[in-house]
Parts: sequence; structure tokens; C-alpha cells
Amino acid sequence: MVEKGRILNEFAVVSGYHRKHAIRLLRKRMEGAPRSVVVSRRIYDEAVKETLVVVWEAADRICGKRSKAVIPNLVEAMERHGHLKLEAEVRKKVFSASAATIDRLLTPVRKGAGIRKKKRSASKLSKEIAIKTRQDWRDPLPGYLEIDFVVHGGGSMVGEYIHSLVATDVCSGWTEAVPLLGREQSLVVEGLKRIQKQMPVPVLGIDSDNDGAFINDTLASYCEQQGIIFTRSRP
Repeated sequence: MVEKGRILNEFAVVSGYHRKHAIRLLRKRMEGAPRSVVVSRRIYDEAVKETLVVVWEAADRICGKRSKAVIPNLVEAMERHGHLKLEAEVRKKVFSASAATIDRLLTPVRKGAGIRKKKRSASKLSKEIAIKTRQDWRDPLPGYLEIDFVVHGGGSMVGEYIHSLVATDVCSGWTEAVPLLGREQSLVVEGLKRIQKQMPVPVLGIDSDNDGAFINDTLASYCEQQGIIFTRSRP
């Protein structure tokens, strides 16, 4: 029985068939049915699956139907900004994958990813982040940063333009800036990581305004993991 189970598992993996369907096919063959079993070629290989995982994570783990709708624009944007580099054949297969196929390929990944913690609402998170005013600083040690955005739109908010994430050390006035392609929370975290590497002292804390690009679970969780004190200004 163990050997039969191993054969069935290997056949299901190679063919891509459901176990119940694989059992029916193998049973017919054993009974001498004239119809031969044809093992279909697996169209969606590991490269396609890995690409779908990256896109799924970038799109905040949305379902197959929504993924199917956003994949063309999202993949093109990620390629344009250097986050993906796909071969033509893989790109074609990713674009042609149906919603059902996307869900099927991502099922093992979803199970392994577990259940995400429920995100805190913006209002609740704002209450959890302490307010710091000018009078509260009182000669801070180096490493406490004021962070904000500088928009390089040339006086117009139309189209795409660079945002600089600017961090200034309150004690010394040392300033670092990194360019970002948008005011998006995951980009803010990446920008802060770059600033941490550029600063001559360890980053102990950050203080921001109430922009949604700062007041969110992504940045709050990163600061918590890194032991960075996160404060904000008055609304």
C-alpha cells in the first residue's frame, strides 16, 4: 500500500492531475482499457510560480481574479522599476494564466504564509504612536530623526515625479535624503533602510507628520522590529 501511494503521489505531481482523477486513470489502465494515459506537459513551471508569488506579495496577497486583472500593469511597472526581469516566455505564460490557475499555483504558498494579523485602523494606530512637540526634544542624543517628504513636481501634481524622503538628525542637523518613485508605505521602509546605512550614527528614533505614507502598520511594524522609537507631530 505504501508503494502504491508513492506511485500515485509521483504520478499526480508529474501529470498535474487531481489525486482522484489520477486514481481513475490508473485504474482503467490496470484493467486493460484500450485508452492510453497521456501525461500532459506542465505549462506553468517553477519560474512562472515564483513570478506569481512576487506579484501576489506586491499586490498585498489578493485573490486570483483580482490578480488576473492587475498582473499586466503591475508586472510592467515592476519591470520598469527594476523589481522584476522576466524572460519573454515566462512573461507570456504569466500574462495568459487564468484566475483559477493563479489560485491553484498559489495555494501551497498561501497555506505556508499563514493568517495575517488584522491591520490596525489608521485612527487606532495614530493613538498608539506618541505625539512629540518641539518642547519634548530637550537635547536628544544623535540618532533621533525628523522625516518628511519633498515633492519634485515642478509646481504641478500631474503625472509621475520623484519624492525625496528627507531625514534630519535633530541633535547635529545631519541630513540624508533618498529619492522614491511614490509616497507608498513599503517604499518608505526601503528608503528608511537606505538612510540607516548612510547615517554616521545608529538610528534611535524617527518623528514624522501625520501623512498616511508614515502612519501605517508597515512602517510601525518595521520600527518595532528594529527597536526604533516612532513618534509623530500633532494633527
